[in-house]
Amino acid sequence: MESAEIPDSNYLYLTTIGRITGLPREIEIWFVKSNGKFYILAEHFHEAQWVKNIERNPRVRVRVGDREFEGTARVLDAECDSEAWQTARRLANEKYGWGEGMPVEIVSSQ
Repeated sequence: MESAEIPDSNYLYLTTIGRITGLPREIEIWFVKSNGKFYILAEHFHEAQWVKNIERNPRVRVRVGDREFEGTARVLDAECDSEAWQTARRLANEKYGWGEGMPVEIVSSQ
């Protein structure tokens, strides 16, 4: 799904698969878009339960407004992914006034 097709919104709904239960787990979270990718920030870095779920199974479902898509998520590395890391944090700071978390990148599989 093209990033331009996603409605302007403050939140997206991310569904991960629970690493212990195998059940879907949905959270509401701020997001930013850049170069056709979505970025969400984990305030508690690798301690966030949804991050742990993504590290076990990167397949996710994303809902923004009335649009839904399947995607693949990955935790960015501050060194290896420094450009995307800084971009995600800068865009979040511009949009929300906060951008201190660990960026997670989501790419649509559609």
